[in-house]
Amino acid sequence: MALLVKESKTWRVDTEKEAMNKIQECKDTAASEGYMVSKNGYTYKTKKSKGEIVEEWYLVDVTFVYEV
Repeated sequence: MALLVKESKTWRVDTEKEAMNKIQECKDTAASEGYMVSKNGYTYKTKKSKGEIVEEWYLVDVTFVYEV
């Protein structure tokens, strides 16, 4: 039998505010569901074309730890 102990998830969002909200949402959900967030953060990303930014976004990374 295998038990899930840890899981990492990544989301793409458009703004820094959405990134912070997603992290808080994950923490709130984890607390109510009986597991915890062990690691979280977000990274600003861009796509450039000919030196100009043509697209920008944030990647939100959250690691969940489950009680065994």
